[in-house]
Order: sequence, then C-alpha cells, then structure tokens
Amino acid sequence: MPRFAFTVEFDGRPFMGWQRQAHGPSVQQTIEDAIAAVTGETTVIHAAGRTDAGVHGLAMRAHADIAKDITPFRLMEAINARMRPAPVAILACETVADDWHARFSCVGRSYVYRIANRRAPLTVDAGLTWRVVQPLDADAMQAAAQYLVGSHDFTTFRSAHCQAHSPVKTLDRLDVERLGDRIAIHAAARSFLHHQVRSMVGCLAMVGMGRWTANDLRDALEAKDRAALGLNAPPDGLYFVSATYP
Repeated sequence: MPRFAFTVEFDGRPFMGWQRQAHGPSVQQTIEDAIAAVTGETTVIHAAGRTDAGVHGLAMRAHADIAKDITPFRLMEAINARMRPAPVAILACETVADDWHARFSCVGRSYVYRIANRRAPLTVDAGLTWRVVQPLDADAMQAAAQYLVGSHDFTTFRSAHCQAHSPVKTLDRLDVERLGDRIAIHAAARSFLHHQVRSMVGCLAMVGMGRWTANDLRDALEAKDRAALGLNAPPDGLYFVSATYP
C-alpha cells in the first residue's frame, strides 16, 4: 500500500490540538475525514509532533497509507478541497518508502514563538501572537537563553501531563531576535517535552521584563522542579516550523 507524506499548514485556534480528541475538533481528524471522503478509506495520519490546543503549524510533516490509485498532486488537491473552510492546508504531498515514518524517522524539530511587544491590542494577529505590554530586553533574553542550550534535565519546563520517558533533552538552539516591536524565539531539538517551548519562552519573558535574571533562569533549570517555573507562555504565539529527516 503506498505511503503518502504530507506537509501541513494550520491555524490552531479552532482546534483542540493536532491529535484526535473525543471532546473537540482536531487537525488530525480534519485531515483523516477529508481522506475518507476522497478515497473511501479509513486511515490514520501520523505526524512529526503533537501540538497543543491553539498552537499553529507552518510545515508539519505527516504520513498516511492509502490504497487508492491516485497521484500525490491529485490527492493533495482533493484533500484541500474537502477540508474547506477549516484552516488546514496540505502544502506538499509525495510518496515515500514504506519504512519512512513522520514521527519515528524524524531527527530534528524546530519551533518559533512570536511575541508582539506593544501596548496596543492585537488586531490582525489576535490569537496568532502573544502580546506582552511590558518592555522586553531581547538582548538579556538571548543571553539567558544560552543557559538552556545543550543536554539538560528539563523537568522544570515539563508539563505534569508529559508522557516522555525521560525529562532529559538536548536543546540545539534557543535564539531570541527582535525586529521593531516583534520578538521571535527560535527553538530546535531532536524532540521536546510537553509544554517545554512555552515554558522556556515564559521564563525568558520574565528575564526580558526584569523580573528574573539569567541566574534565576539557570536556578530554575537546576531545580528540576515544575514548581520552580516562573511562567508558561500561552499557545497563541507558538508555531511548529519544520521537521528534519536523514
């Protein structure tokens, strides 16, 4: 049975997250229902990551096994047509080897977190960016972020509901960039704990506000205790950017 790989873009605001839920709409269900309508087949679509409610995707990678004789382009076009008006789109589709897996073959994942550092309310970006009214020192945030890069026990930055076997992760990148009143925080690793990026961003924002120092962030990391967390940023500004494969 052919295996199709998809690159998916989605606005997370209407969804309970990527994963199919019994109590609300999900990105996974939206795509699976569209595939069923196009092919008449019931299939499961596997993703490189599972985003929370309200988190967005710029290029999530996913795959599904589909028996119908159809070209990747026609399949992509048909799924996109069926998903309207849901804010989900297949950007690319191709066939891949039977042993290629969107999740288990993935060797790197990257996210960006977007902050609007301004007093004025958000209009166009409402629900798509975290508005922080207090002035943020992006240079201080960047310097503090480097304490988190590398291999650490990230228990402090891990949700109580995280199902990962170990709290130890290797963070390859955590960079803070400012452009005008916009701040982007880029994070990259092989994999992340549940809420890890949002928790790191929340604590970096506290550094930017002057409520924490870089040493406070380091102490929170070394505490290995969720109670030491300063702030968990909202999902609005978080985007899954890319998945890397060998």
